[in-house]
Amino acid sequence: MTKYILVSGGVVSGIGKGVIASSTGLLLKTAGLKVTAIKIDPYMNIDAGTMRPTEHGEVYVLNDGGEVDLDLGNYERYLDVTLSKDNNITTGKIYREVIDKERRGEYLGKTVQIVPHVTNAIQDWIQRVSKVPVDESGEEPDICIVELGGTVGDIESAPFIEAMRQFQFRVGHDNFALIHVSLVPDMHGEQKTKPTQTTVHALRGLGLLPDLIACRLLGRQPLESSTKDKISMFCHVASEQVIGVHDVSSVYHVPLLLQSQRIIEYLRKRLNLASLNITEEWISKGLSLEAKWRGVTKGYATQERLFDEVKIVLVGKYTDLKDSYMSVIKALEHSAFRVRRKLTIQWVESSDLEPSTQESDPAKYHDAWRAVVGAGGILVPGGFGKRGTEGMILAIKWAREQKIPFLGICLGFQMAVVEWARSVLGIPDAQSTEFVQDTQNPFVIFMPEISRTHMGGTMRLGLRPTVFDREFETWSKARKLYGGNEKMWERHRHRYEVNPAQVQRLQESGLTFVGKDEKGERMQILELKDHTFFMGLQAHPELCSRPLNPSPPFLGFIAASCGQSELEEQIQEQLNSFRPPHPEYSMVSEEALRTSTQEHPIANGVGTMTPPTD
Repeated sequence: MTKYILVSGGVVSGIGKGVIASSTGLLLKTAGLKVTAIKIDPYMNIDAGTMRPTEHGEVYVLNDGGEVDLDLGNYERYLDVTLSKDNNITTGKIYREVIDKERRGEYLGKTVQIVPHVTNAIQDWIQRVSKVPVDESGEEPDICIVELGGTVGDIESAPFIEAMRQFQFRVGHDNFALIHVSLVPDMHGEQKTKPTQTTVHALRGLGLLPDLIACRLLGRQPLESSTKDKISMFCHVASEQVIGVHDVSSVYHVPLLLQSQRIIEYLRKRLNLASLNITEEWISKGLSLEAKWRGVTKGYATQERLFDEVKIVLVGKYTDLKDSYMSVIKALEHSAFRVRRKLTIQWVESSDLEPSTQESDPAKYHDAWRAVVGAGGILVPGGFGKRGTEGMILAIKWAREQKIPFLGICLGFQMAVVEWARSVLGIPDAQSTEFVQDTQNPFVIFMPEISRTHMGGTMRLGLRPTVFDREFETWSKARKLYGGNEKMWERHRHRYEVNPAQVQRLQESGLTFVGKDEKGERMQILELKDHTFFMGLQAHPELCSRPLNPSPPFLGFIAASCGQSELEEQIQEQLNSFRPPHPEYSMVSEEALRTSTQEHPIANGVGTMTPPTD
């Protein structure tokens, strides 16, 4: 019987439920258990795909093309698992399922209501997804972590709270535990417990009793014993059931912080984990994982004291909200840890590099260019819409001409092509049809098979293979970073591609496409042979980076930003030990992968499409 751990939140949202859920799952994995995770988002959207990054953070893409909440990225990174779109539940998905059943007559003429039909649909979904294997074992997970987004008391989360109240009886007391995350603010040196008392009171009134109360403190001061005792008294839990989670130097320290407060020992008793059949092999794997994770946290602690730093300038469109680039940040961190450097990220809003800003806000313009000029490496990540793209092109030109390590992701890859066409081919009006539909020189075009009439799930989505061109294998840094393999797999999320009609003239002029799709028609990786490190990928390699297995392009980029000797060392290491982060069964042909993703190919003519959010 699968055990379930619900992680809910109170007082305010965004206080770290995802990290606490992921950390709890990691600790259970170190005990030899197989763990999966589900995120519940109470918004009405079917998925996160149509929301701008500044609305809800980055849109995280899964192997099956699911566009999901960024917390699923935390789960995959911490637990080293491969999740599916069904691991992200939204109100939109649940209502769609219930309405579809009603239209098919499956409710046999009954009045369809929130209780029991919606609440039953939520419970059925959780039970079904919790049984799906997510790791290399191919076996049903022992534990399912369920994170409920938002805060207790929100109108939109009410059906999910009621569903979980019922669910605890469906699966039984020994198979359901609740961790409630609450804020403990510090006011003038005094840790206040009233917000936690209030949210726990509200939770109990809704029929859910917390087994553990995780108290978030926004600062380095740990939870005081007197505060812990007070929460214990007024929230009707034992003192051992109150856990303090203060700010630490890295989120990778959070599992050890929880472990030091004996959270696993409590869950062993509460969920009767001794009843699960844990093999010696998995116990050994758990101990090995714990040792590796302690090495990671020790390394990060050492990294904070390093004098040698690597300075990366990120030139993006959504820099106002750093969560818009969550996976990019994590991939940079993983790579910097590997090369033993202190990572410094400077954020540059791409539009600040444009001449219009020089006129409207000279100080902002000069600050942006000062950062770019002083960069150890320049990274241009993905995005949609025209705003800021001219600034990206200017940053790319600087990196190319000054031999500064450059990495372009998705839109950054496409803008590198446009910059080359303008600067090297001498075509000043070279453009992407995403920005100028009737351009006379389209170097980036709309993909012909993608729907123009729907926005959600209508891109090239999910895991796709890239075939390295043998002609360039002797010098391609990308191929070497991927272990010298003939193929690699990364996740994609795009509607536009390099115009096949322009590829020959681009390559003849020196811009090399070292990686293409299996048919050789779609350009997926570009490099410059005589540059220290100039690489662009149509895919999003940051999505598959892991703390113990950094993304190859990001690793090469960070290493090159440290110096050529470091890059050569890391390339050799990758040639000797690179291991793809994907399960064997997922590394198949594009045709096979496409059948399992959410792409909506064009059918019966074309329509018009509203431009993506900028």
